Amino acid sequence: VQLQASGGGLVQSGGSLRLSCAASGRTFSSDVMGWFRQAPGKGREFLAAIHWSADSSSYADSVKGRFTISRDNAKNTVYLQMNSLKPEDTAVYYCAAGFGSPAAFSPRFWGQGTQVTVSS
Repeated sequence: VQLQASGGGLVQSGGSLRLSCAASGRTFSSDVMGWFRQAPGKGREFLAAIHWSADSSSYADSVKGRFTISRDNAKNTVYLQMNSLKPEDTAVYYCAAGFGSPAAFSPRFWGQGTQVTVSS
């Protein structure tokens, strides 16, 4: 599975961005897609995950209510709509494909990352 993330950029505090992750290759080899982020000097943090075929998703408490994950099966693309962005949301955002369930996501494949910078 190859993953191509896009949509990052510079936004002011309180603004919005939508990230996209296009999957190609053996997409049938994964059940769940998710988003993570890594801020400078910190570990990789889980944000959200969604099942390709079931109507289920999961969110980290830090983004619940502000971020929404969605999918377009016809395009093999997963999105992360990010609203009410804060400076602490600044990080490199990664999409991932893997197994399990959205609440117990085990990533196996990773995209290249896209930078999100939120200015105060």
